Amino acid sequence: MTTILELDNVSLKRNGQWILQNINWHIQKHEHWVLYGLNGAGKTALLNMLCAYYFPSEGYVKVLDKVFGQDYLAEKLRQKIGLVSSKLQQKFYASDTAFEIVLSGAFASIGLYEKPTEEIRQKAIGLLEELNCLTYADRAYETLSQGERQRVLIARALMADPELLILDEPTTGLDFLAREQLLEALTGISKGTEAPTLLYVTHHVEEILPVFTHTLLLKKGKVFDSGLTKDMLSDEKLSELFECDVTVTWEEDRAGLRKKGNKTLLST
Repeated sequence: MTTILELDNVSLKRNGQWILQNINWHIQKHEHWVLYGLNGAGKTALLNMLCAYYFPSEGYVKVLDKVFGQDYLAEKLRQKIGLVSSKLQQKFYASDTAFEIVLSGAFASIGLYEKPTEEIRQKAIGLLEELNCLTYADRAYETLSQGERQRVLIARALMADPELLILDEPTTGLDFLAREQLLEALTGISKGTEAPTLLYVTHHVEEILPVFTHTLLLKKGKVFDSGLTKDMLSDEKLSELFECDVTVTWEEDRAGLRKKGNKTLLST
């Protein structure tokens, strides 16, 4: 089976402090993973490393057959990785249409500076249609809702046929309905015959879909545990992770989380 990423004993030091320590993580093709941890766990630093914005201070990193420190990385590697993040939204030109932003994904550019071929245009239309964005394809990005923007970003990320699609807390700022619509779209993407490997980053248990069969728990820059999602999202495991007693409930293969003695679901 093809390996998507290998991290062996990886540590990262920034400004004299260890941000990540002794990270071991292997992902195989067609495995869909969740990177789960509280704010400050080191999720962003780990993502920056996977995208070659950071290089490890110690250890071995290989992402999509590119070995850090041996192969020329940055641009070639990022062309194979689709990234969806609410932080990415701030980089786009507000007046660009949704269609133009999706088209720009074919060139990995912020803004559309090259004339797209008819093939590229048809691919963008197909993705907009698949993600239910076609009705607002000609609207300016600044006029779209947060949920609509995230769908456009997913379509943009898929334009380059990435081998790895990273979704960095993509439901930030979405209401319940918009969140569920976005998660439903991700389920559809995962079932495609040429689907990329998905890596979903979150600190909300209720967002973890059945398609994400594996989970890595990150705590204070270290791997707390990793394995099958059903095993990671247990009362015992998460109580130890959070250092407080919690209960995990399951309904239709989706988890919910509450602090013991509290009937209200936690939004961690």
